[in-house]
Amino acid sequence: MDKSALCSHIDGMAQRLAAWSDAVWDCPETAFQERRSAEVLCRALEEEGFAVERGVAGIETAFLGRWGEGKPVIGFLGEFDALSGLSQQPDTFAKAPLCEGAPGHGCGHNLLGVGSLAAASAVKAYLAENHLPGTVVYYGCPGEEGGSGKAFMARDGVFDELDCALTWHPGDTNAANSASSLANYQICYRYYGVSAHAAACPHLGRSALDAVELMNIGVQFLREHIIPEARIHYAITNTGGYSPNVVQPYSEVLYLIRAPKTGQVQEIYERVGDIAKGAALMTGTRLETQFIKACSNLVPNTLLTEKLDDNLREIPLPSYTEEERAYAAAVQKSFESTSDTLMAMAQAAGAKGIAFAKEHGGRPINDFVVPNFHVEAAMPGSTDVGDVSWVCPTAQISAVTMAAGTPGHSWQLVAQGKSSIAHKGTLYAGKVLAGTAVDLIHHPEWIEAAKEELRDRLDGGHYIPPIPAGVKPSVIDPSAKR
Repeated sequence: MDKSALCSHIDGMAQRLAAWSDAVWDCPETAFQERRSAEVLCRALEEEGFAVERGVAGIETAFLGRWGEGKPVIGFLGEFDALSGLSQQPDTFAKAPLCEGAPGHGCGHNLLGVGSLAAASAVKAYLAENHLPGTVVYYGCPGEEGGSGKAFMARDGVFDELDCALTWHPGDTNAANSASSLANYQICYRYYGVSAHAAACPHLGRSALDAVELMNIGVQFLREHIIPEARIHYAITNTGGYSPNVVQPYSEVLYLIRAPKTGQVQEIYERVGDIAKGAALMTGTRLETQFIKACSNLVPNTLLTEKLDDNLREIPLPSYTEEERAYAAAVQKSFESTSDTLMAMAQAAGAKGIAFAKEHGGRPINDFVVPNFHVEAAMPGSTDVGDVSWVCPTAQISAVTMAAGTPGHSWQLVAQGKSSIAHKGTLYAGKVLAGTAVDLIHHPEWIEAAKEELRDRLDGGHYIPPIPAGVKPSVIDPSAKR
């Protein structure tokens, strides 16, 4: 199928797409506070002729844009949240915050949301020009970083109408991703004790700080007795004060528990909860637990991944100037450590993958498509795309928007967020997603096969929201003091 019209449509949007992604980069906002960023994308959708619904699932910064009618219903997932503490000046080769301690787009979500929007716009135009039935839905999904916005949206049925969902992520490789991901729960444990003078009458005090420390020690001993693929992370977010001569009456600790399957996370969560209760008993303090968020493991879809891989190879790759290659090489010199995504993917694929990585590695820009190695093992991170993948067939790609080896969640990644390399990768991702969607529109049997694959993988199971009913999205402000 000739997809030149799709590519031309997105190329014609290039200046607008760059302006939108730069505008989101300019106003970095963390989970569920992305009011300005969301509005940039809502207005862009309206300019492109989509009917926009704001405040989806009761979340202020969640929205969707809809166009068309009938089947198939194809969803494009967009993100736009930033990370705390990663403020950085653009196009710089040394750490230089715009505002010390402020957020920054250290995961490229300013590009992610815009690339998916480009795909939605191109498919809308294709359906209109060819008088074809079909519905295009763009999902503005807030709080991926630490908030699992899609999990809240999935719990409330926002994705139930979809026949399939497509998305992408900025990265340093062009690849179709067939890997799963780790499910996770995030919980805040708060202890309330009794303040007292630590020298004159310590026997009257009950230390909340002792409770947090004992809880953390208990969890350290638990690590030996859980599955090796699981991870337990924590941060003490409040120690109760700064005076050592005061028995601290309040403390809190934030836990993130990960494992390959949601059920495994649930089991570990219950064991951590018992340790938390034990720490309260040992210290005579009161424990309060707040369930912050959760996300499910991603269910891969081989068919959709293969169709995305086909389009990665069919759509022309971006070409790079010598100036862009020199820019990427200069960025690489600033790395304190590198994230060798290519080799990590290759090692998971075995000898054939390692040989490919050795042949193609060492470039300032990975200007090639990584073979689809069909690796389905869980990647070390988590994503709330997983919750969508339990509801409908879902697949994603990565596209090059940065220098090879750029560490994730780093100031170097933020610095490259407005570069021409980033903008070119965004266009390419949009074209690949749009091309895949059009293929699916013309081959409804592929969509049905993808649905059958999902049913087989779930093996009689169904989506059970990992976030309990009644839990609402939480804004965790690291600058707030209790």
